[in-house]
Amino acid sequence: MHILVLGAAGMVGRKLCERLLRDGRLGKSDITKLTMHDVVEPKQPEKAGFAVETVSGDFAVPGAAEKLIAGRPDVIFHLAAIVSGEAELDFDKGYRINLDGTRMLLDAVRLVGGGYKPRVVFTSSIAVFGAPFPDAIGDEFFHTPLLSYGTQKAIGELLLADYSRRGFLDGIGIRLPTICIRPGLPNKAASGFFSNILREPLAGKEAILPVSEDVRHWHATPRSAVGFLLHAGTMDLAKVGPRRNLTMPGFSATVGEQIAALRRVAGDKVAARIKHQPDPFIVGIVGGWPRNFEAKRARELGFTTEEKTFDDIIRIHIEDELGGNFVA
Repeated sequence: MHILVLGAAGMVGRKLCERLLRDGRLGKSDITKLTMHDVVEPKQPEKAGFAVETVSGDFAVPGAAEKLIAGRPDVIFHLAAIVSGEAELDFDKGYRINLDGTRMLLDAVRLVGGGYKPRVVFTSSIAVFGAPFPDAIGDEFFHTPLLSYGTQKAIGELLLADYSRRGFLDGIGIRLPTICIRPGLPNKAASGFFSNILREPLAGKEAILPVSEDVRHWHATPRSAVGFLLHAGTMDLAKVGPRRNLTMPGFSATVGEQIAALRRVAGDKVAARIKHQPDPFIVGIVGGWPRNFEAKRARELGFTTEEKTFDDIIRIHIEDELGGNFVA
């Protein structure tokens, strides 16, 4: 099996590749080649039991997608995207990468022909939904995105479903919750503060909270995100039917509940490193975001999370990223 990962240098992409390299297989198939692509060249693994190719470049320029598809990968994980805050600040860049790049990728697959029909796993977002919301958003709730990022992802979902319906590819779209706690440095995602207010205090640093503590949101760990991707890459899509996009399971919590969990797991001194400093730009964006989901359909199709409480989310970060220790 040949696997292509777009966005392989990003946090989730990197963890997905690490898992594929460690397992050496996807489902019941042995991996024979892994192609890792991003705008910056992904790190070449030191040891691999199969061929690994790292490629850098802008996948949204004409001709780039065709080169990536030339090797006819059997499974394509499409994680490449401009994140929410950056897509809102730079309209042209957001649409070029998130929409035009996705369309070019799907078309490159379509134009290969000759019976080529890969599995395409598209990472969408809960930003495809916009307020007003019910207490918990069900699988029948309609798309009314209130951000350019959400609009771009919603269009990508429609393209994926239509190209799958026409038989050009075998696509599945997974709407990821906000990934928490994201390791590494803060990025330009408007949702970044959900991780920042936990990751930075655990590292002994102050963190800025730009919204009120009553803001509620939908979360999943990086560990769960990788699990979603692996399941999407191997599941029987005949059970999914024509509705090829699913909201992933997660955990709904307010910012206040996040902080309370941090206090329980790490203590008052760590939680005291969070400083409240309202940011009108972030407040405006977050106001239109979904807060809670049922995710019944995804759960029935076998998608599961590693975490059961927000305390688990913090403990998983300490275990996976901090070697079991934090700055008390």
